[in-house]
Amino acid sequence: MSLTRRQTAAALAALPLALAATPAAAHGTRPRTRTVHIAGDSTAAQKYADAAPETGWGMALPFFLGPGLTVANHAVNGRSSKSFIDEGLLAALLPGVRAGDLLLIQFGHNDEKTEDPARGTDPYTTYQDHLRVYIAEARARRARPVLLTPVERRRFAADGTAKPTHGDYPAAMRALAAEERVPLLDLQARTLARWQELGPDGTQAYFNWLEPGESPNYPDGRQDNTHFRPAGAIEVARMTARALLDARVLAPYELRRLGARVPEAWISWPQA
Repeated sequence: MSLTRRQTAAALAALPLALAATPAAAHGTRPRTRTVHIAGDSTAAQKYADAAPETGWGMALPFFLGPGLTVANHAVNGRSSKSFIDEGLLAALLPGVRAGDLLLIQFGHNDEKTEDPARGTDPYTTYQDHLRVYIAEARARRARPVLLTPVERRRFAADGTAKPTHGDYPAAMRALAAEERVPLLDLQARTLARWQELGPDGTQAYFNWLEPGESPNYPDGRQDNTHFRPAGAIEVARMTARALLDARVLAPYELRRLGARVPEAWISWPQA
């Protein structure tokens, strides 16, 4: 005897959630892994053994994502929203973008270098114009674009107040996100607030300050208030994961370790 629609619905409702959830689950197959693509600059990029201990936050993001998500870190040192396109880097990543993937877009540090015609952009014109290209290309592939304001540098006023350093670029990105109805992860605001909490001394361990002789590339040491050491990259990756949750881009079950310690020893630098 065939079941009515009401009887069928009642029978499905009585099944355990794990069995009734999806056709894939019912047949014992796994849904495909989605990819989180990162288009960005040196603050997010993969670093190699010759740059250690410098660490891009994209290197630490996988520690906070569940097993159904993988990271493809396409960020490259020194690139702006403009040069990433002009050099063919966006075109190179697009063939790997599939329906349901995410494209995280973080630029600003090098867009600010307006004296460099290859990289500089204007916040409310060419910067927004180039960001629209990333949004359109992701949507054309049924992937979800996500805009990330640039992470803040380590800058403090004489009274210990953390200083914003990105001019109008974060505001221009916020305006574009609202106009295009794209999720926005405001890492500039989040990192600025965190640096304020930690203060000048507390933030030093997050940035790539090198002691003399610590790295063969920097025998005299250096002060780097832009790029991260492992602790800073892990902190920013955690902020990014929390922001993805807050923006409802990812669900709680797609994230992990948001409140747990992630050892710096998990970071590794492959050979170039």
